[in-house]
Amino acid sequence: MDLSTVLLVSLAGSIAAPFVVARTGAAGGWIAAALPAALFAYFFAQIGAVGVAPIVDVVSWVPSLGIDLTFRLDGFSLLFALLITGIGTFVTLYASSYMSGKPPFARAQFLFYILMFMTAMLATVSADNLVSLFVFWEMTSLLSFLLVGFQSEDEKARKAALQSLLVTAGGGLALLAGIILIGVEAGTFSLAAITANPAPVLESPLLPAIVACVLIGAFTKSAQFPFHFWLPNAMKAPTPASAYLHSATMVKLGVYLLARLDPVFAGAPWVGATLVAFGGLTMLIAAVQALRAIELKAVLAYSTVASLGTLVMLIGLDGPVSSVAVVGFILAHALYKATLFFCAGIVIHATHETRLRALGGLAKLLPLTAAATVLASFSMAGLPPFIGFISKEYLFEAKLESSLDTIAVIIGVLVNAVMVAVAGVLALKPFFGRAKKPFEVEHGEQPGMIVGPILLAVTGVAFGLVPSLVAYALITPAAIAIAGAPFEVSFKLWHGFTPMLALSGLVVALGVTLAWFWDPIHVALRRRRAFDEVFLDRGYDLVLDRTMALARWSTKVLQNGDLRIYAAVVSASVTGLLAYGLLVGEGPLLPAVAGEPVRPYLLVVCALIVAGCVVAAAVPSLVSAIVAVGLSGYGLALVFLLNGGPDLALTQFSVETLFVVIVMAVLLKLPIVARSSRTRGERWLDGAVSAAFAACVLVATLWIAAKPFNPELTEYFAVTSVPEGFGRNVVNVILVDFRALDTFGEIAVVAFAALGAWALLRTGASAKRPRKEV
Repeated sequence: MDLSTVLLVSLAGSIAAPFVVARTGAAGGWIAAALPAALFAYFFAQIGAVGVAPIVDVVSWVPSLGIDLTFRLDGFSLLFALLITGIGTFVTLYASSYMSGKPPFARAQFLFYILMFMTAMLATVSADNLVSLFVFWEMTSLLSFLLVGFQSEDEKARKAALQSLLVTAGGGLALLAGIILIGVEAGTFSLAAITANPAPVLESPLLPAIVACVLIGAFTKSAQFPFHFWLPNAMKAPTPASAYLHSATMVKLGVYLLARLDPVFAGAPWVGATLVAFGGLTMLIAAVQALRAIELKAVLAYSTVASLGTLVMLIGLDGPVSSVAVVGFILAHALYKATLFFCAGIVIHATHETRLRALGGLAKLLPLTAAATVLASFSMAGLPPFIGFISKEYLFEAKLESSLDTIAVIIGVLVNAVMVAVAGVLALKPFFGRAKKPFEVEHGEQPGMIVGPILLAVTGVAFGLVPSLVAYALITPAAIAIAGAPFEVSFKLWHGFTPMLALSGLVVALGVTLAWFWDPIHVALRRRRAFDEVFLDRGYDLVLDRTMALARWSTKVLQNGDLRIYAAVVSASVTGLLAYGLLVGEGPLLPAVAGEPVRPYLLVVCALIVAGCVVAAAVPSLVSAIVAVGLSGYGLALVFLLNGGPDLALTQFSVETLFVVIVMAVLLKLPIVARSSRTRGERWLDGAVSAAFAACVLVATLWIAAKPFNPELTEYFAVTSVPEGFGRNVVNVILVDFRALDTFGEIAVVAFAALGAWALLRTGASAKRPRKEV
């Protein structure tokens, strides 16, 4: 089955799922989970083929612009597809139980959003064309907005949803600009072609702009500094959505794109240093905030931000080992982070308590949840024999082999020590700590909610004990895909007594110390309000407030209902842009037009036109102004007539006559205004804007006339008018055949204007008609 067909099946299944769920009651969630499970089976079956060569499927979309729906499944996209569909299966099951108390419509609606989100993610990671990738990329932003704000009755959820949309969609606009620049410089939008030949992009003078646009898009999506604040706030989403967002889906898309473009940007060393700087700063901020966080999900959210910073830093490091570290950490993080969010949801669902320090003694009440949390936390802490330990070993190896080893290792040790402490507190405090009050579990460990975390936690152990299960099937193809060239990949549990093992031991020792003194450290950091000013979303609120104030001011000044203001703003804007283009353009400001003798009678006509315009702007009477405008129109018709255009002149005479007659008729029906609505100053300003506009148009016309005439269009219409339009009058054929739609639109505009005038006149006549006596 082609990749495009698989995505269509996923889309159709996502649309059909809510109808199935609404009609099948409690079993609906299990039925809906069949869709991601089947997709997981399909992608799992492609492991062998992808290990040999990428699977490519091309569907023509906009061939004239070089844009196709090209889908490409290589090792890296296959890894993401398996995580998306595999964890998506457990998320669907989990959601059906987690939301069992909700109305059927709400359950069906949430599953629809989740499955559509899965489809958008699959399309994004399998898209090879950058333009189509951007389209699916933005679909994930819109669907995450719906998921984060699903509990719309909660004001905080609505605010978090809006914040996530503004940040990620705003970054998406920057990414679109970067994609366009890449496509222009590379001559193609194919990701595979660009990475295979990065020279045109690397040698482009626009490379700094390209990198800046791509980094803004990736940083906003993956919550990197200074856009790190939106992800912890997005925890207002229902827990199944949080587990999906944090483990396998949208927040990793920025990392995914940076890894994809790494073969291109690797030729510019400053890009790698930039990634290391921003990734390291994000890691440090997230680590401090994780120690300060109060709520259980908030601690997990900040640990996710730290993990994303780690991935960005790894992508910025040089050396092939960083590719293995990136792939291994993505896999390990997805497994333990999904498990921890699932378990956090079970705890909150059962106790209705979100504060980490208030939880305790839950191991007897939720034994399976406690077991899954302990396993996932150990993997998060990087303890052997979990897959988290293997990924941490490669993480330190990549840093030690990089040219930026000192900074990367110091930040890595500090932040990973905090993650060890977070893992220890998450595993021990809620389940084995002393509770401040006895808890009564309301929902317990429902099968749909517990099966996912148990299987994912056990999988983390299995991959750690037997790394060959994923080393050759997933890790190697994915690492080679983002490295852009084949190399020897090893992914094993034991590397011997190495510097990496010593760093891992140091991290665990520091982490245990932090966990032991967690409470005093947490309290001390919470008292530092300066962190709230620097690390939270105060900057976002300030920018949003200023933007809203600017919008209110501009609405009051520019959109106040005064037609004169609208016309003045539009005219001034067009004049400014036109003047800028003329001033910065090449050649003299007033080019000479050769071969055009000065004809006195034309000067007289032009003087007539100018006089009409001046009178129209100066007189206070509307009737006099309309007559003056008509005078200018008649002058323009004379210009047409004197230059050999009798048909245009006749049309112009007719239009001007009708205009004066119709507007005069309308004015007769309108209430008489005692005085003019414009002041003397406004008249002068209007006249100045009009004069500037006229001067710019005059200069632009001279520029056009100075250019050599291109007869290509003239010859084309002369040759094709008879055989294709069946007419010998070229102008008529152009109007009614070649640009028939434009002509139809113009006629429609005139017709609507006539209908409006007729209705206005009829209303006035009816109002004056005496009422009949009854």
